[in-house]
Amino acid sequence: MTSPSPDALLAELHKAADALTAAVDRIPAGGDKAPSTLPGWSRGHLLAHIAGICDALARQVEYGRHGEKVELYDGGVDGRNRAIELAAGHSLEEHREDVAAAVQRALAAFDALGEDEWQTRIAFRDGAIFDAGLALWRELVIHTADLDAGTGPEVWNRDFCSHLFDFLAARVPAETRLVVQPVALPPLTLGAGGSTVVVSGMITDIAAWLAGRQPSLDSLRATAAGDGTDLPALLPWPSALPEPK
Repeated sequence: MTSPSPDALLAELHKAADALTAAVDRIPAGGDKAPSTLPGWSRGHLLAHIAGICDALARQVEYGRHGEKVELYDGGVDGRNRAIELAAGHSLEEHREDVAAAVQRALAAFDALGEDEWQTRIAFRDGAIFDAGLALWRELVIHTADLDAGTGPEVWNRDFCSHLFDFLAARVPAETRLVVQPVALPPLTLGAGGSTVVVSGMITDIAAWLAGRQPSLDSLRATAAGDGTDLPALLPWPSALPEPK
């Protein structure tokens, strides 16, 4: 699959930021205490995470441009989790301010990049700044749906779904050859195992399922050897953080 160009990715980041802002603005008074779609997390927990990951990815770019590599979060997984728990109880207005500031910091960091800086090496996923841009795209788009504030995966565009197919191919078990068949689009094979499962449906539903989210259009169908079957179990999300020892 073809990755977006840096200019196209920047445009997607700004669109995703606008959609997130609109979703946060739709949260009613006290709605930050209500559950998000993520198990065990209120909207407050999710908003704290969004602000944290935007700041973390912005920092990767800011330091990377000066030839420095820093870890994604101070204190790794434990530091990330502590920060979320501490900020989860903020007021809705504080959450809005924190998210707005963090999103703008991240957008400003990527907007400032020169054409030759996107492949600058950073600590995040032992990759390049471009990889951090793709990660910010995923975080903004997916967590807008997770807020459960009026829009879900049904609004994800084809380019974003195609990116998820590429990134989340790592979730396909080794023994499985997963053929995804989006409606009215060419099929795509993920994985090279000996057991073939075909998952068909709307492209947004397939992408949501691969991302561990509830498909919003209820269109998915799985078949094996021509017969209906259960959707295959997927491996964990590819983590950017080492688990604590």
